[in-house]
Amino acid sequence: CPICEEIIIPKDKNVCSPCKSKLIYVQEPRCMKCSKPMEREDKEYCIDCERRKYSYDKGFSLWVYDDIMKKSIAAFKYNNKKEYAGFYIDEVLRLYGDTIVKLKPDAIVPVPIHKSKYFSRGYNQAEILARGIGKALNIPVISNLLIRIKKTEPQKKLDNRQRLTNLQKAIIFNKKALEFNNTIKSILIVDDIYTTGTTIAVCSDVLKANGIHKVYFITLCIGKGF
Repeated sequence: CPICEEIIIPKDKNVCSPCKSKLIYVQEPRCMKCSKPMEREDKEYCIDCERRKYSYDKGFSLWVYDDIMKKSIAAFKYNNKKEYAGFYIDEVLRLYGDTIVKLKPDAIVPVPIHKSKYFSRGYNQAEILARGIGKALNIPVISNLLIRIKKTEPQKKLDNRQRLTNLQKAIIFNKKALEFNNTIKSILIVDDIYTTGTTIAVCSDVLKANGIHKVYFITLCIGKGF
């Protein structure tokens, strides 16, 4: 089980039923821009999206980033629990598959990690998610369209301004990835967590600066809005 790490009963499920009932799915009211759940129904945007002009067009997330999902994603990300992706991808498709199809992205792009992290970890968790979603929805995945060229400090240790400075110039657009396909104009970015939004924002800025007209994102988890 990707939540409690015990053997699943019944075995035809990919998560324990009691565990699934503990997960907090993002529901209305939510921010119309980033999808953060909000307390007030009379507001269209969370405080963060009111303050900052994000270049991406719209985003979606499955779960609130609480202690339960924090533990699950940490195991998926750092402890080689790649099999957890099956449950995550199934839930993305169940809840947002039709939405993604309606957005008509030309390609799916995972948030990149630095090559040193890739070699030590053995995989990019966002790429695993992206490939699962892309295969199910018949949307091409361009895993090397964005490249992280600098090894940055862990984002969770930094404040908002430091996060932005940390990532600027660390992520670049790889034109060679589109060498034989210059028709890509809309992108769906995939990542595991959206907290301050800095990583998605920088990826979106880079994509839009290089001719991508529409940028959407989907993440497994997102922090709460106000």
